[in-house]
Amino acid sequence: MAILLPIQYYNLPAGVGKSYYENLAGGTNATVTVNNNGPFPVSLVITRVNEPVVTYVVPVNSSLTIGAGHVLVFALLANNGGPASGTIQFAVADF
Repeated sequence: MAILLPIQYYNLPAGVGKSYYENLAGGTNATVTVNNNGPFPVSLVITRVNEPVVTYVVPVNSSLTIGAGHVLVFALLANNGGPASGTIQFAVADF
């Protein structure tokens, strides 16, 4: 069974990153949707158990949905070009 967590709004200054989901007790299967409404791209950073850190860039006025297993952290990072704003939402499950 999946659990849909509430939408979170982000507003990050240029060059600032923040974690929006953490499961440091071994990771979980999860899906994340990032909507970028800001004037600059934002990076989604995914940390998983025994895997390299992966970064996806979400362009301006677009969205990205990614599903991953054994997720420890989902974080967002505004690039040095300018601030980023939008929404981020998670669905977690044992699938």
